[in-house]
Amino acid sequence: MSELNRDFWRDRPTLVTGASGLVGGWLVKRLVEAGADVVCLVRDHVPQSMLYRDRLTEQVKIARGDVRDQACLERALGEFEVDTVFHLAAQTIVGIANRNPVSTFETNIQGTWALMEACRRSPRVKQIVVASSDKAYGDQEHLPYDETTPLQGTHPYDVSKSCADLIAATYAVSYGSPVAITRCGNFYGGGDLNWNRIVPGTIRSILRGERPVIRSDGKFIRDYFYVEDGAHAYMTLAEHLARRPELAGQAYNFSNEIQVTVLELVDKILKAMGSSLTPDVRNEASNEIIHQYLSAAKARDQLGWKPLFELDAALVSTIAWYREFLKA
Repeated sequence: MSELNRDFWRDRPTLVTGASGLVGGWLVKRLVEAGADVVCLVRDHVPQSMLYRDRLTEQVKIARGDVRDQACLERALGEFEVDTVFHLAAQTIVGIANRNPVSTFETNIQGTWALMEACRRSPRVKQIVVASSDKAYGDQEHLPYDETTPLQGTHPYDVSKSCADLIAATYAVSYGSPVAITRCGNFYGGGDLNWNRIVPGTIRSILRGERPVIRSDGKFIRDYFYVEDGAHAYMTLAEHLARRPELAGQAYNFSNEIQVTVLELVDKILKAMGSSLTPDVRNEASNEIIHQYLSAAKARDQLGWKPLFELDAALVSTIAWYREFLKA
């Protein structure tokens, strides 16, 4: 892990929404290690999440509530005297968004405006990092996406991220809110308990001796991004935002800048696990973008950022995490 500014994080009151999610768990872990005074907004009790399994709850404060509840957010921000906010809370599963778009819209869009308005009304808040996604760009002809690419999601999940991204930016432009936006590729890594995602689902199937299922035709191209790199990128952006208030309203892509098909990714996992199983390609996915990858040139140039992990090595660490988790 490259150096973060421990003096910046020491005792810093920091709110994390979505702390029981994949990236949220790793972010909380890194913040605790850096000495931050962490407050986690938690809606559902997920005992298998990193937040609980790694007993991080014993080292943080827990604010019970829903990200859509502006009054709850204002109370947490005010009573815990929060300086820095990481907004990660979201409904992140494309299939769920397709089946139940309203719950996704409420969490991802309403949750973002509720948080931004609560922060606007909380004078102690000094930095806000909002987690958007490469999905906010929608389907584009010109690749890779950079930060000037229009936000034009068309399917429910993509639209929810486009809207949340634009809401965060408008609070910076219209109200001077100290917010910056991250857009990352497909997160993977230990701690992801959404088994219909390709990495955890594939690893679990192989460990059970079952053929891994690919819902699409396997040819979709994605930009896979390791979760520990995500946590590090979010903290790096918050530090820069504190020193450079002119970054407010800016969005940054974070990516290894690789293009990998779903079939190639599954094949890498099979080889890393020494398995001779073959994928079960079902070709039944709908409302998904066919080809995506990001340019991280802006983050490299303006933040001096670079990823800490390569795909193959990170997959080995991820597989080891799931072996231990599923054995337990």
